[in-house]
Amino acid sequence: MATKRTTTKTPTATAPDPVEPASCQPCGGSGNVAITVRVGRKRRPVGQQDGLCLNCLGSGTDPDA
Repeated sequence: MATKRTTTKTPTATAPDPVEPASCQPCGGSGNVAITVRVGRKRRPVGQQDGLCLNCLGSGTDPDA
């Protein structure tokens, strides 16, 4: 006759999969955004240059996620 099991087996804890942080929406994860350069008294736009993303401060990851 088979012996009756009196102890219960505890489930083993599995580590969660590493989640990649979400990329920042305004800069697309690059950390840079295009800033319009304006010159003259009428402040007319002449071009664009790279600027630091103020949402993620250049890290490229979404701070709200």
